[in-house]
Amino acid sequence: MKDDAIAALSRRLIAECLGTAFLLAAVVGSGIMAQKLAGGNGALALLCNTLPTGAILAVLILSLGPISGAHFNPVVTLAFLCRGEVSWRAALFYVACQIVGGIIGVLAAHAMFDLPLWQISQTIRTGPSQWLAEFVATFGLVLVIFCCLRAAREAIPYAVGLYITSAYWFTASTSFANPAVTIARALSDTFAGIAPGGVLAFIAAQTAGGLAGVLVAGFLYPPAATRSG
Repeated sequence: MKDDAIAALSRRLIAECLGTAFLLAAVVGSGIMAQKLAGGNGALALLCNTLPTGAILAVLILSLGPISGAHFNPVVTLAFLCRGEVSWRAALFYVACQIVGGIIGVLAAHAMFDLPLWQISQTIRTGPSQWLAEFVATFGLVLVIFCCLRAAREAIPYAVGLYITSAYWFTASTSFANPAVTIARALSDTFAGIAPGGVLAFIAAQTAGGLAGVLVAGFLYPPAATRSG
């Protein structure tokens, strides 16, 4: 029985690592391709970066969700931890695998485009408007996930993919909304990068936004035992 539990956890962790790796390969790889093909048109480059990101999220959640829950995001894992739906031990393993997977995805994107594997981003993303954007982006993401869990569970892959696609455009930060993504993108001096100096503030805003999303989702959809009428 113990061996079965270890095997099950191993499958979940591999799914989280693979999913986050593919997510970052899509984010960074599509950003590199967009910059190559957009001819200096920033709006077109962002659109070309946005669509693959939203699409890959839906695909990854559909394919890997039944194994690990398809968090691919330390804030999402923290949200489930706060709700008592994942243990501290599993949460720590999930976060470690998400960060490692994100870095692997960035390295894979660099390799596919014949770029230096190890890079440090020079793109400055900082300031109150950027931090607010990350709070809002992550708040909305967590709210969408937990509301859909109660209202339309089968729609979660499409809801998350569409939300991130939209949030790329209505947030000043282009909606990182994910600490693992933020860390990994600091290691890519490409279209999708973020300078390391901006990482901690982004993660703080994302964490605050995610916790706020848990609270509001719990208010909107209280546990069945406490609902009235």
